[in-house]
Amino acid sequence: MPTPTTAPTDNTPGTRERLIAAMLDALRHKGYHGVGLKELLDVAQAPKGVLYHHFPGGKSELAVASIEAVIAQITTGLDKLNQRYPDVVQALEAWMGSAQKALAVSGFERGCPLATIALESAPDDVAIREALAKGFAAIRERLAHTLHQAGIEATRAHSLAALTVSAYEGALVQARVAGNVDAMQATSRALMDLVRLSLPTDQPTP
Repeated sequence: MPTPTTAPTDNTPGTRERLIAAMLDALRHKGYHGVGLKELLDVAQAPKGVLYHHFPGGKSELAVASIEAVIAQITTGLDKLNQRYPDVVQALEAWMGSAQKALAVSGFERGCPLATIALESAPDDVAIREALAKGFAAIRERLAHTLHQAGIEATRAHSLAALTVSAYEGALVQARVAGNVDAMQATSRALMDLVRLSLPTDQPTP
């Protein structure tokens, strides 16, 4: 990305968002410890002072904000798919399918930033781990709510939601290292079979 001729100021619109986007891109490609502040600032076209203006905690606080942004994207995406597809199985298939397409389009280079930073985090990364825990819980809750709304018993819905998140992340990692989406497709089919079996018997399925 070219360096701007005039450095942004604290009041530059979108500076905070550019910093978050730069961190997210780094997490997908290199991981939290694989990118330095200078690289993040160069990509975001932001001077160092602006980083600490928006994120006094520095790189760690920026990572937390990035995690929260990803969670918001995922939960909002799920909501939109639920509105688009009245059938819960179709909605979940579309969700899994969009992840497969995004990974393939990136040449299997853009992994899930949540999984990347979770694997890298150490015990002293308290704020990051708390943000991840809250984020994964939010995704599970959103999925559980969707499944329960489709008629699946609440306890079963929460179990399926937990399994879906775990399987989704694991399949994404496998697909990235293999360079194909076979694992994601197989995982999606198995999960959809479980969802269909869990739906009420009078619930029409595709």
